[in-house]
Amino acid sequence: MHHFDPSIEIQDYLVFGEYGDVNPSITDSSTYTFLNPKTMKELFEHEIEGCFLYSRHWNPTNKYLAEALAKLEDTEAAIVTSSGMGAISCTMLQLCNAGDEIVSSRTIYGGTYALFKNFLPRFDIKTNFVNTQDLNAVENAITEKTKVIYCEAISNPLLEVADIPKLAEIANKHNIKLVVDNTFSPIFITPSHLGAHIVIHSLTKFINGTSDCVAGCVCSTKEFISQLTDINSGASMLLGPVLDSFRAASIMKNLHSLHIRMKKHSENALYLAEHLEKLGCKVFYPGLKSHSGYNLLNEIMNEGFGYGGMLAIDAGTAEKADELMAMMQQEKVGYLAVSLGYFKTLFSSPGHSTSSEIPEEERKAMGLSDGLVRISIGLDNNIEKTFQRIKKCLQTVGLCK
Repeated sequence: MHHFDPSIEIQDYLVFGEYGDVNPSITDSSTYTFLNPKTMKELFEHEIEGCFLYSRHWNPTNKYLAEALAKLEDTEAAIVTSSGMGAISCTMLQLCNAGDEIVSSRTIYGGTYALFKNFLPRFDIKTNFVNTQDLNAVENAITEKTKVIYCEAISNPLLEVADIPKLAEIANKHNIKLVVDNTFSPIFITPSHLGAHIVIHSLTKFINGTSDCVAGCVCSTKEFISQLTDINSGASMLLGPVLDSFRAASIMKNLHSLHIRMKKHSENALYLAEHLEKLGCKVFYPGLKSHSGYNLLNEIMNEGFGYGGMLAIDAGTAEKADELMAMMQQEKVGYLAVSLGYFKTLFSSPGHSTSSEIPEEERKAMGLSDGLVRISIGLDNNIEKTFQRIKKCLQTVGLCK
């Protein structure tokens, strides 16, 4: 376990508004004025601290949020984007040219999978999907054309734990970049401390935490973030996934309660996972001793935030999963909805939603059952009552006694 506490870094990040406001002022402008034409020319050539040109490049509000996210991930710099997929696609297009290859975990978010499998080949960028739990498979998939190893710190939806230190060793040996999507494990895993070169989030999920916007970020070195935002050749600059400044401001406010929320999500999820396992359910949760990644996670995680708010149960068949989810919504356990990290519990069947882009035979190969129900556990104050409701649903649909 590590003793790094990102919440202290965020707490110590003070940004005053224009009139000494405790919240930074929101910049409501797409373009910025110059008193001197020479400064404008210079800014086209390189960034000038505290000087803004055009909101596709940077605006003060996005800059504040980016700096806060760099503190969260303990990286030199960060940028914010208008979605998690915006963050992933800009990163991959910045790192890869035509003819290059990616080695990717096979258990990843369906949107990422579709980008790698269906879209990037149009630019002659090929992805080798492997079981990243098998380090030999990763090593064997690397060729002289490989530029990136890509994985999720905790995978969607089976919650496998990536051995980031070992993957980083492989990446460094081959002089390639390790890119880690940390969406499922903000604050309790710090990939940069474990050797990851680039860390990505869908801010839509836990970091924002209120399911009211879509946003993303990339956290890395100053050098890489400068490449992304370069006026002449930067992917985020030229593809233009700009986050609205009002949204950036609201995400920044929510970021300050992330540590409290993650503790509660984790506490609730562990309670449910342990009690569901006792009922005889097949439960996937990295905080259970029965989980394949339990020991590894204990080695690499930051102490004090728990094992995260995501768990999955296997209902056996798609029909049973549907029956269970419909009933859980009826019994007010939460909402039948995709996404995660909301203050209420959300559940979906990944095989038919968030991982539906992955072909059936590949879902089978990775052990993603058609009956899998992915649950994002909410901030319920009385988790015992929630458990009783879930138990009633499981009994009614015949999944436990």
